[in-house]
Amino acid sequence: MRETRVLEDIAPEHVPWSEIVEEGCPVILKGLVRDWPLARTSAPREAASYLRQFYQGRPVTAFLGRPELHGRFGYTEDATRLDFQSERGDLGAYLERILELAGDAGAPSIYIGSTDVDQFLPGFRTENDLVLNHDMFEASPPMVGAWIGNRTTALAHHDLSYNVACCLVGRRRFSLFPPEQVANLYPGPLDPTPGGQVVTMADIGDPDFDRFPGLREALDTGEVADLEPGDALYYPALWWHQVSALEDFNIMVNYWWNRVPDFVDTPQTTLMHALLSLRDRPEPEKRAWRAMFDYYVFGPADRAGAHLPEGARGPLAPLDDMSARRLRALLQRKLNR
Repeated sequence: MRETRVLEDIAPEHVPWSEIVEEGCPVILKGLVRDWPLARTSAPREAASYLRQFYQGRPVTAFLGRPELHGRFGYTEDATRLDFQSERGDLGAYLERILELAGDAGAPSIYIGSTDVDQFLPGFRTENDLVLNHDMFEASPPMVGAWIGNRTTALAHHDLSYNVACCLVGRRRFSLFPPEQVANLYPGPLDPTPGGQVVTMADIGDPDFDRFPGLREALDTGEVADLEPGDALYYPALWWHQVSALEDFNIMVNYWWNRVPDFVDTPQTTLMHALLSLRDRPEPEKRAWRAMFDYYVFGPADRAGAHLPEGARGPLAPLDDMSARRLRALLQRKLNR
């Protein structure tokens, strides 16, 4: 695996977001958030104390893994169930427990993921926030989440959103793979999933090439991004990423956003319905439907309706909130027949 490209010493207000996003590859923004107060804390207990001042007592969701899992949150051996537990509780108590377990090689894994900063830590962003001075963020304001835990690994998965991950306490390693490597990453079942998206069945850190031979190609094309406190990592939507927290106490904050309006549905729903309607058809039909999708979906957005009078284009015209509602209602009627 090669190292992810690094951009050094870019002031937060001068990040070339357009160029980075259009390039379509991960990039480390070295030191981008090093001036955040949380990134400047010198010890885990100091960091936990700083975080507690924003917490108002709303229960958070924590994931707990047995010591023998070594921080990896995935599936049972038969892949029918998740191999960890979840519970809700007080963030301050979890922070204290993580601190108390520091240095214990047999400690259980504690992972508090994707916790909405504005809801659970109001005021945090007043002192710790990215400068997102680009209209793409105005059109789709990012969701900001906190990720807290000890030595844990989120197995390789993809998200439907673009992401900037800010490493604030402890070190993190991201293993990144382009979307085209999906087959070589051996995704697990569509249900259940550890965090809403499928994760790899393979062990990227200790690969079994006999069981997962395609993983060799994935590793050859993948990237590694090692982050220190104060570093940020951008990676595009649908890039597979495995995230390993490398210290006994770790905090990360990430920014998720999409580049489409809110009325545009998730393609994951389309994929699920395609399994029902397309996957098991004869190969000649599947080739024909691939051509249909290229024409109506994957080609230029205005091509399929360009030759029609404007009033006759229906869903082939550019979508807005109202036309999306009509199309969704039509689909619901067809699915419920």
